[in-house]
Amino acid sequence: MQQVLKGGSLNQEQMVLIISAILFILFSITLDSFLQISNLLSLLQNVSILGILAIGMSVVIIGRGIDLTMVAVMVYSVGWSFSMYLDGMSILPALALGLLLALAIGAFNGFLVSYVEIPAIFATLAMAIVIAGLGRFALVESDTLFITVDLGFLGTLGAGRLAGVVPMPVILFLVLACIAYVALRFTRYGAFVYAIGDNYTAARNNGIANRPMTLLMYTISAAVAFFAGLIMTTTVSTVNTKLANSTMIYDIILVVVIGGIGLSGGKGSIRNVLSGTILIGLLLNGMTIMNISYSVQSILKAVILLAAIIVDSILNPRDEQTSQQGDI
Repeated sequence: MQQVLKGGSLNQEQMVLIISAILFILFSITLDSFLQISNLLSLLQNVSILGILAIGMSVVIIGRGIDLTMVAVMVYSVGWSFSMYLDGMSILPALALGLLLALAIGAFNGFLVSYVEIPAIFATLAMAIVIAGLGRFALVESDTLFITVDLGFLGTLGAGRLAGVVPMPVILFLVLACIAYVALRFTRYGAFVYAIGDNYTAARNNGIANRPMTLLMYTISAAVAFFAGLIMTTTVSTVNTKLANSTMIYDIILVVVIGGIGLSGGKGSIRNVLSGTILIGLLLNGMTIMNISYSVQSILKAVILLAAIIVDSILNPRDEQTSQQGDI
């Protein structure tokens, strides 16, 4: 099975782009409102938040980790900022405190994974539950915060449009993707992330400070989550804390894995995030136009995620010896 999947002339990223092109053509033919400019711009705007979060997740996964706290960090750090703002605090200090909270949570996640050596999936899962509980109790008291005041320039992050056409969230997503691509491919930090993800022990033996680097990866992931939350809030003028208990975190993982970033670490790039974002955006938009219920959409996304993980486990096995020699 592994040889069949690896033996083809197309890699996963190319296959995802081909599938995306097929879906685009199919939806254009079968769905009347799909090709409308308003729908396509809405598709791009809606999926840009998911793409931004996937960039933060991809950094952690390339370093052979996973961050299940991203949505909870996004909701409660930004929600706390705007809660303080609505209570009378100036917007910049409120945002600064929210960002510091996000960075502190990210750093603590990295500490649990790198220094306490708790497996990332369990450490971040537990932290996500803690954040959701304490956030609802101590930071944001209501399920929904409505931002009824004019945010001025800050409001253009979500509601603005470049040349009056392209939504600003799309532009910010592309800018962040370019920054992340350059950082991962052309800086020492990026090389360290790939090295740690590829072989943790070898990276340490070659002088890389694995633990501080891992802590930094989770801190960056939390910072990206805060940035995504800020854009989302200024787009819809609302903070919905119920998202912390939604399946959004699995949508983020779906974008990363289906795009071609291996869960085994050390493989993939931001280009994979872009291709995965395009495919998932098309799927979600098409299912919404077809009026498919949320429950059915969740089932379909779960099946796609499971299939992507199975393919990833075949293409990028964690045990290299088993990969080469086979198993009984």
